[in-house]
Amino acid sequence: MAKQGILLVNLGSPDSPKVGDVRRYLREFLMDGRVLDAPYPIRFAIVHFAILPFRPKYSAEAYHQIWTKEGSPLVVTSRRVTAELQRRLPVPVELAMRYQNPSIPSALDKLRVQGVEELLLIPLFPHFAMSSFETAVERVKEVAAKMAPAMRVQVQPPYYQEPDYIASLVACARPFIQQDYDHLLFSFHGIPERHLRKSDTTGCHCLKVAGCCTTPSPAHATCYRHQCLATVKAFTQAAAIPADKFSVAFQSRLGRDPWLTPYTDKELERLAQAGIRKILVMCPAFVSDCLETIEEIGMRGRDTFKEHGGKEFALIPCLNEHPHWVNTLEKWGRAFVKGGL
Repeated sequence: MAKQGILLVNLGSPDSPKVGDVRRYLREFLMDGRVLDAPYPIRFAIVHFAILPFRPKYSAEAYHQIWTKEGSPLVVTSRRVTAELQRRLPVPVELAMRYQNPSIPSALDKLRVQGVEELLLIPLFPHFAMSSFETAVERVKEVAAKMAPAMRVQVQPPYYQEPDYIASLVACARPFIQQDYDHLLFSFHGIPERHLRKSDTTGCHCLKVAGCCTTPSPAHATCYRHQCLATVKAFTQAAAIPADKFSVAFQSRLGRDPWLTPYTDKELERLAQAGIRKILVMCPAFVSDCLETIEEIGMRGRDTFKEHGGKEFALIPCLNEHPHWVNTLEKWGRAFVKGGL
């Protein structure tokens, strides 16, 4: 029987909050053609002449605010989850980041040395997007084909409405939604609208058909917006959240092109000005807390809400090391070990 292994892949983080390390991380991230999807010469010019001379210093200041003694919260949490899965499962389990360290080549090399021939790749992105799920999967396949061409890779599909994932979200949020609150805001990482169109396998559905996200279509298999809304629908039904107590927004926009709306910062302003005084915010697109959740939402988002009249702001943690989430990952791992490829 072929030896099996499991690889978890998350987005990544700078090696430190120093400006040089942040610049290196941003260069690798933004030069990915699935992130900044302009032709290479244009992408190179934008990244090296419009972004890297200025943004690393600003981003480094933000990373300094969230950095822990152990390192980047994203990487630290991901390592702990990986270690716990390794403790529970009878096959090698490794962790990689799409950008920076631990790198995909280093993780695959460890699995290769251990003789792994069948690999379960679990992207730590519940929803399909070309700038997260797709780029991670394609990079793993590309590196595996060069380093271990005999290694077969099975990919855990997007699990945006998978019952165990939804149950994990509900379990994580329960202590917060059981308290008194006025509104629950779901903040998903934003993407440019053009990414939806590029990922539309039909070429004629996303942002072209009225009610495209609720009108059944094969395009939904790779439609980030549809999948985000499906997560919200499944969560609010499972948690019995009334329709008038929640809304959806998209954060982290970059550049001037149209991104998915409404924007989280503007929604926080609107809700506060509309009389919402106690707000909960959760970020289901992230399985681990990171810069975008801790600093962008938990710090700047909190300030925005309170500056416009809000009183109480609570950020619901990501799944992180929640037992229900770790149990879910273990369940997927055991199903793979039992069934194979």
